[in-house]
Amino acid sequence: MTANEQGFVVVTTTHESEEQARDLAAAVVRERLAACAQVYPVRSVYWWEGEVQDAEEWRIDLKTRAELADRLAGFVAGRHPYETPEVIAVPVVSGSPGYLRWVAGETAS
Repeated sequence: MTANEQGFVVVTTTHESEEQARDLAAAVVRERLAACAQVYPVRSVYWWEGEVQDAEEWRIDLKTRAELADRLAGFVAGRHPYETPEVIAVPVVSGSPGYLRWVAGETAS
């Protein structure tokens, strides 16, 4: 079975501090809404309030089943300090079968 048939996604969000990003990542994994979270620094350039912003942020990539994406997005949005947090899901079109079985087994049913 391919990742696309099973339905996996990577959900991404950002935070302004590493501590906030790590705390959110741990909360999501504890709730079994994602099997894994990766936290790393990024530089974001974006429009906000009529001008270009340039900020250091911490990106969180959350690996989960597609059917959990809406629950995960709500969980993230409810615990996020940003007025308009980035919460996007990108489909996984392929992956190693063992890893995908692990993601499926470690996420909420």
